[in-house]
Amino acid sequence: MAGIRLQPEDSDVSQQSRAVALSAADLVSDDDRSVAADSWSIKSEYGSTLDDDQRHADAAEALSNANLRAPSDYNSDKDEPDSEAVTSMLGFQSYWDAAYADELTNFREHGHAGEVWFGVDVMEVVASWTKALCVDVSQGRIPNDVDDVKAEAGELGDKLLTSWSVLDIGTGNGLLLQELAKQGFSDLTGTDYSERAISLAQNLANRDGFSNVKFLVDDVLETKLEQEFQLVMDKGTLDAIGLHPDGPVKRMMYWDSVSRLVAPGGILVITSCNSTKDELVQEVESFNQRKIATAQELDANKDEESCREPPFQYVSHVRTYPTFMFGGSVGSRVATVAFLRK
Repeated sequence: MAGIRLQPEDSDVSQQSRAVALSAADLVSDDDRSVAADSWSIKSEYGSTLDDDQRHADAAEALSNANLRAPSDYNSDKDEPDSEAVTSMLGFQSYWDAAYADELTNFREHGHAGEVWFGVDVMEVVASWTKALCVDVSQGRIPNDVDDVKAEAGELGDKLLTSWSVLDIGTGNGLLLQELAKQGFSDLTGTDYSERAISLAQNLANRDGFSNVKFLVDDVLETKLEQEFQLVMDKGTLDAIGLHPDGPVKRMMYWDSVSRLVAPGGILVITSCNSTKDELVQEVESFNQRKIATAQELDANKDEESCREPPFQYVSHVRTYPTFMFGGSVGSRVATVAFLRK
């Protein structure tokens, strides 16, 4: 499953956008496609000479119109396009299959890696920050809401990382795993429900010298994986799941599945542009409460006392992303939040 895709890499994305629009014909009407094109900026401007920063800003602005944001982020007085069509398109596997089919063709014909979700800068921040967090955790230092991740790179840190098993769910083109490999992680696995995404990721990894990275076709909502991982990464996958018409139900399925993939004592790192740090923490708290309630009910039926702990605990979040003020609150277009599996 791919994440929300920001910052196209080059002009070939205009061809990809046209192919994607055609592939979604069975999902939305002509009028809805027109609205979606305007909202998501699926148009020829993405193939123009706009610089990367401008493309990123345009895409992020369009995405914010399609987000399921908190009520404080908008009001009914704003003249915003109907984002229902965009929400449906990005939540379907057929959308991503078509998108990665085009990116795979571009790679084979031109060697292009495709898009870097959320931009290269965010990807590099996620990888370096996650490395520091894992080194801290390996040495028994668990950051809290006040303290930031403080580990410094060094030989000891690099040695500690080699023992971490890493899973990237909804890996897409797999570039995040390549970045994590550069940071010192070596046991790396990427999954995606799109076979074309996995094919692209494997081709890119082989070309770029990361043939040790494993890639598997797997849907996180119906995962066939039986292994637990010490580090699970999600960069945009939860966002995409939430954009499905059955998003709320599928998000609940997501947490049930992910809780089985993260090993006890392991870390889940989620990067989102649809949810704030506080919203992600609240969603995890809701999941924790559901799991505890279920456990207590089962124990009550067995005439036993429940002593279950919540599955996830908030650990830290990236504090270095650019922020902006809106409605009296400070926010960021991207949030990266880490949770400890208890």
